[in-house]
Amino acid sequence: MLSTTPLAAAEGEGDVCALTFDDGPNGADTAALLDLLAEHGIRAVFAVIGAQILAPGGAELLRRAVREGHVLCNHSTDFDDMGALTVDEARERMRANAAIIARVVGPDVPVPYFRAPNGSWGRTPDAAVAEGMQPLAVVNTIGDWMTQDEAVLTERLRAAMRSGELVLVHDGGGDRRGSIAAVRTVVEERLAAGWRFVLPARPARP
Repeated sequence: MLSTTPLAAAEGEGDVCALTFDDGPNGADTAALLDLLAEHGIRAVFAVIGAQILAPGGAELLRRAVREGHVLCNHSTDFDDMGALTVDEARERMRANAAIIARVVGPDVPVPYFRAPNGSWGRTPDAAVAEGMQPLAVVNTIGDWMTQDEAVLTERLRAAMRSGELVLVHDGGGDRRGSIAAVRTVVEERLAAGWRFVLPARPARP
C-alpha cells in the first residue's frame, strides 16, 4: 500500500543498500554509471527530469537504463521546487513528466516512485500517491551539488551508505564525474565486504 511518508528503506536483510540517482539522464556521467552498474549486475533507481530526457542523448540513456533493468522515478519536468504547489498543480507536473517518460520508453514501463526536486516536498507526497507513485525519501545525501572533489565525495559516501537504507547520489544537474568515481570506489569496497545492492523496500502495509 502506498504511503505519503517517503520511503527510506532498502529491501532485504543484513548489509543491503538501495542506490538511487537523481537529476539525469546526463550524457557521459550517466553512461559511465550505467557501465559500472552493469559490470556488477546492480539494479538501481533513476529519478529522472523531463528536460534532461529531452536534451541531446537523454532519450537513449533512459532507454538503456530501462533495458538494463533499472527502475524509474518521476523527478518532475525540471529542477524547480514543487513545495509551494497545490496537490492539483503537483499532479499536473507529475503527469507532464510521466508523459515525457512514456513517450521515450513506452507506456508500459512502470514508474513506481516520485522524488521531489531539491527535497522540497510540500503537498507532493499526497499528489504522488494520488498518481499511483510512492514518494522516495531524500536521505543519506553526499552534498555533490556543492563539490565534485572525488576524495571528499568518497569519504561522504562511505559515511552515507548505511545498511538497510537508501543512498542518494546525483548523476545529472551538472558535471558529476566526481560523484560517479566515488560511487565506483565505495560500491566496489562494499561488494568486497559482502554487501548487496538492492531496490527500495516495498511500502509497509498498515
